[in-house]
Amino acid sequence: MAPLFVLDPRLLAAAGDRRVAFLFASLRALDDDLARLGGHLIVRRGDPATVVPALAGELGAREVVVTEDFGPYGRERDERVARALGRVGLHAVGTPYAVAPGALRTAGGGAYQVFGAFYRAWQRHGWGPPVVCDLNGVAWHGAPGEPVPADLPAAPRLLGFPAGEHAARARLERFVADALDEYQALRDLPGVAGTSGLSPYLKFGAIHPRTVLAELGEAHDRFGRELAWREFYAAVLFADPQSARRAVHPQLAGLAGPGEIAHLEAWKAGETGYPIIDAGMRQLASEGFMHNRVRMLVASFLVKDLHHDWRVGARHFMEHLVDGDLASNQHNWQWVAGTGHDAAPYFRIFNPTTQAERFDPDGRYVRRYVEALAQVPARVVHEPWRALAATRYPPPIVDHHEERERTVGAYRALRAKASRRS
Repeated sequence: MAPLFVLDPRLLAAAGDRRVAFLFASLRALDDDLARLGGHLIVRRGDPATVVPALAGELGAREVVVTEDFGPYGRERDERVARALGRVGLHAVGTPYAVAPGALRTAGGGAYQVFGAFYRAWQRHGWGPPVVCDLNGVAWHGAPGEPVPADLPAAPRLLGFPAGEHAARARLERFVADALDEYQALRDLPGVAGTSGLSPYLKFGAIHPRTVLAELGEAHDRFGRELAWREFYAAVLFADPQSARRAVHPQLAGLAGPGEIAHLEAWKAGETGYPIIDAGMRQLASEGFMHNRVRMLVASFLVKDLHHDWRVGARHFMEHLVDGDLASNQHNWQWVAGTGHDAAPYFRIFNPTTQAERFDPDGRYVRRYVEALAQVPARVVHEPWRALAATRYPPPIVDHHEERERTVGAYRALRAKASRRS
């Protein structure tokens, strides 16, 4: 066996510094694990369609085995690798999901368009137990390669996410022991540790969803629905690769905009004057992560209060998120924008202040990331313009109620236009 990881320049260029740094840390952890078994991770850089056949030729390999990739680029890349290998077969095995994308079909043979129906089919289909591999006694084959890359010189810190399988399993065990029982009650509260924090490990394959589901056991319904959302969006992307870049419902594609560039920059910098929005964007900038409820709020604010296209926000998230996953990221943005599969209606517009008062009632989350509000009384922490102590904090850049009416008006106009055409 000769374990190989190819540093694909195309993928590295598309990932933000944090994801690249986490990838490198994960490779070092994997290499350490292999070393304890007498093996070594071969790392080479270049186009996989060139690198993989070259190594196969050096080692006289009879076959090359990869985990099947269901993403648009991964599928195209693996087809090129298979052609380049020629008689040396490329065998795609397994899946990074509990249920492989494309495995679930509607009664008419199509892909599921609505999550509820997909989730019921996902549960009925079920999944096997995680595979246990005994690598003791394996014959390892080495070959020249470059060292596993060190940290990027300018990479931001990866707060709270030590890399590798052991770290992933330890996080899962803590989540099951400490937070699973209260997950439904705490999952939407960004100020408390109520979520699993497993998304970076799932993204990079440090832990498999079947391992997570096996650990959850009979309690899998409490958290399994979140894994199913991840698998729903992977299936959506598999069936419609263009949905990563194009609105699923094109009649709403031009609803947002044109937004002001100054507003976009204020959103990116966490200086909108809405504390929950700014806390989320500052968490993203400082940690490469954001609580899921807050992701939804900042996305809604960008699209429906600031009137920017969802792809602008999706691109910014992918540049900064350590757990940035194309299927989940793009389709969650489309959910918020109202343009995607099983989307929230476009007239569902989240009020950042009332949402903050409901899910961060004492302002714990806001205080953690917005230094200027650390001493503001709880009764005004989500409306700091009411407090003299918050003069260092910017006023709201837009009036939410006015922008909501603008968005709803545009939505109604589009619907009326569509009705006239039909």
